Amino acid sequence: MRAAVRHLKQSDPILSAIVDRVGPCRMEFGPPEFHSLAEAIIYQQLNGKAALTIFKRFADLAGKPLTPEGILKLTDAQMHSVGLSKQKSAYLKDMAQRASRGELDFTRLADMPDDAVIEHLTQVKGVGVWTAHMFLMFTLRRPNVLPTGDFGIRVAMKKHYRKRKLPNPAQMEKIAKSWAPYRSIACWYLWQSIDVKTM
Repeated sequence: MRAAVRHLKQSDPILSAIVDRVGPCRMEFGPPEFHSLAEAIIYQQLNGKAALTIFKRFADLAGKPLTPEGILKLTDAQMHSVGLSKQKSAYLKDMAQRASRGELDFTRLADMPDDAVIEHLTQVKGVGVWTAHMFLMFTLRRPNVLPTGDFGIRVAMKKHYRKRKLPNPAQMEKIAKSWAPYRSIACWYLWQSIDVKTM
């Protein structure tokens, strides 16, 4: 992590100032498994507190860690009772079914390149590129991910790099070019800089 922070400070003066303000990088990682992806689905489009409450209730019901079997034994009514929408319940069931059929294989992910991981995960209903990016960063610990669809990163870039509007993916790639091969760590600092709660 020190080498990453040193590289970022040397390659980008704006980011260097953010690093100085935020302090040491404290990225938290989850284990690369079914449970982490299920958690990411539950967290989509919810603020941190609401998501955490729903997640805890759901895990109490399905069992910890979350498993395909634990999710598949639940009825729609049980899933709804903990605050899950009909759509998210369907996503979680689709994911559990794919995992139990062997179509979704978490043991292979560590050896796959980023693009292949994204392709493998986005076969699940409700898992888009953003969720796959979060999984790459916070679960598989990939150091060079730039989640161009992340609202917090776009807001931080607009603010710190003095853009008139939220940058599009091509503009984001341009800003982040000098951060490689540590774009994930740079993004963590950008989230902290606007005080957005990440996973």
